[in-house]
Amino acid sequence: MKHVTAGVLEIAYHEYGPQDGTPAVLLHGFPYDTHSYDEVAAQLADSGIRSIVPYLRGYGPTRFLSAETPRSGEQAALGADLLALMDALSIDQALLAGYDWGGRAACIVSALWPERVMGLVSCGLGYNIQNIAKAGIPAAPEEEARFWYMYYFHTERGRAALETRRDEVCRFIWNLWSPSWGFDDATFAQSALSFQNPDFVEIVIHSYRHRFGGIPGDPNVAWIENKLARQPDISTPAIVLQGADDTVDPPAEKDFAQSHFTGSYERRIIAGSGHNPPQEAPAAFAQAVLDLRLSASA
Repeated sequence: MKHVTAGVLEIAYHEYGPQDGTPAVLLHGFPYDTHSYDEVAAQLADSGIRSIVPYLRGYGPTRFLSAETPRSGEQAALGADLLALMDALSIDQALLAGYDWGGRAACIVSALWPERVMGLVSCGLGYNIQNIAKAGIPAAPEEEARFWYMYYFHTERGRAALETRRDEVCRFIWNLWSPSWGFDDATFAQSALSFQNPDFVEIVIHSYRHRFGGIPGDPNVAWIENKLARQPDISTPAIVLQGADDTVDPPAEKDFAQSHFTGSYERRIIAGSGHNPPQEAPAAFAQAVLDLRLSASA
């Protein structure tokens, strides 16, 4: 475990592989943590990749430097954290890989600061930048039903559930989103420790309420949100991974994300994987990172 002061945070992170290896930042989602990348990072280290695996704001040992900083979970804050981490570690350019919240941070930095990104692995939706201006437009009923947890967290009942039944809620989500992933009690327990971060509940609640335009964001990152409102394209080389068994972001027959990618692009659907590809299909995830390194060096 290492720590670095980066932006508004002291970020806790794990590091794998040679110091002079090609840098890759591997980013977890909600409600997971850095253990999603244990096997991926080990495989990448064997291939000469230096992997940085941070705990996102609100998870594990990562802490805010000031009690005055808004406990925002909005997309702009996640992107700002990733950029600050790269700056703090003097990483000029890296491979970025993530899913869920972590994939969103990786997409944001790839879109707004492409010169810092060698290649992008994004999961689920692929283009994972929220269009908050259109958040009030209803989707098809079957899609709306998949987002029950977002609406739940808009209520004080949902907040109370995260406060008092945190592990039950998060474990239910793991099972629901990855029905073919046979994780055991020990696997969940090691990640559940990260949900005891004192800012976890506030950041989760803010994330899901902000993305629907229901509450204000952190004014310090409003300039990033303004850029994201334009739905910027991503020019860096990208591979999108989608779990065939993902029940919250199931892969569609048509690739709706591709139009937002202007560089080299490939979508791969992973059989037997749900919402958490790095932990459920580590070999496929690691291979995507390695393929992007190869294309970057060609």
